[in-house]
Amino acid sequence: MESQADAPDILTKCHLFAETDPEIRERLVEMALVRRYPRGRLIFRQDDPTPGIFVMASGMVRLYKVAPSGKEHVLHLAGPGDTFAEVAVIGQFPCPAYAEALEASVCLLLPAQPFLQALRESHDMCLQVMGGMASWVRQLLGLMEGLVLRDASGRVARYLIAAGDDRQPAVRLPGRKRDIASHLNMTSESFSRALRHLRESGLIEEREDSGISILNPRGLHAVAEDLFPEI
Repeated sequence: MESQADAPDILTKCHLFAETDPEIRERLVEMALVRRYPRGRLIFRQDDPTPGIFVMASGMVRLYKVAPSGKEHVLHLAGPGDTFAEVAVIGQFPCPAYAEALEASVCLLLPAQPFLQALRESHDMCLQVMGGMASWVRQLLGLMEGLVLRDASGRVARYLIAAGDDRQPAVRLPGRKRDIASHLNMTSESFSRALRHLRESGLIEEREDSGISILNPRGLHAVAEDLFPEI
């Protein structure tokens, strides 16, 4: 179970803070608070005051918006190494979405005011955090490109590649299929059809544990890049 003693390692593995200098990470560790959330716990609501930056240590958190009609749209599924509420803290505006623990989750919370004060006092910290944010924006642009330029099979293939590891031929789907479908701007039915197409083409295999085995990585990459015949 993660504790305050694990904070340096958690920050080192965090995409936003991985490239920060050791002395800056040490300052972040000093302000960090360990927060544990059971499955189903609502961490914050849209328009709540932003408590700080959350750094995922374990588990899975769903960030989602709710339309006036009540329809939900998943913006992000945050897992280990990810952060959320970082833009709201730096921009000093309220929480732009809801956050819910899909699994029992452990986070480091970097409270908003101490974090902003550290930014004001350290030019190097500002530059290094901006570098981490730039990488995050680049990933976001990649997601937007996938949503606009790729068909359903291409979006799912791209998602599976990003969720996987070249050294491991298996992918564990983070959360419910309907949440992943919403994140990819698809219906649950379209997501299931895309998985079936990839399976029938011999590219993947769905397992009983909700995992997916990638049988043909080169073919899956081709689908993700729109270089594979239509399936």
